[in-house]
Amino acid sequence: MKASLLAAHPVLMAKDVAESVQFYRTLGFSLAFADRPEAPRYAGIVRDGVELHIQWADATQWAYPTDRPAYRFRVTDVDAIYQEFLAGGSINATTGQGSPWSSPAETPWGTREFHLRDPGQNSLQFYQPLSGAA
Repeated sequence: MKASLLAAHPVLMAKDVAESVQFYRTLGFSLAFADRPEAPRYAGIVRDGVELHIQWADATQWAYPTDRPAYRFRVTDVDAIYQEFLAGGSINATTGQGSPWSSPAETPWGTREFHLRDPGQNSLQFYQPLSGAA
C-alpha cells in the first residue's frame, strides 16, 4: 500500500508567539493548540480547515527582509476577505509595507490578490484566479 500525504502545516516563525496568535485571531483563525498557555513557544491555529503552526524564533535566526517566507492562501472571494480583515482591524498602514498589492488588485500573472505581513514579518498573500486562469 502506498503512503499518502494528508496535510501540509506551514510553520511561521515569530518573535512573540502569543502576539502572532492574537493577530491571526483577527483574521478569523482560532487556536488549535499551544505548548503552554502562558508565553507559548509553539502553537497551531486553524480556519476553514487550513492549519498553520507558529514557532518562536530569536531575531538572530533570520535576516529580515531577505529571509522571510511568503504563504499563499487561495480564497473564494479576495475582495470579501479583504473587507473582513479591514473591518476587523487586521489591515492598517503598516501591514502592506509598501506592496503594490496592499489592497486587492489584478496581477500580471492572472490573479486578483492582496498581501500583508504578520507580526513576525511573514508575508501572507490572499488570492483568487481570474476567470479562465488556473
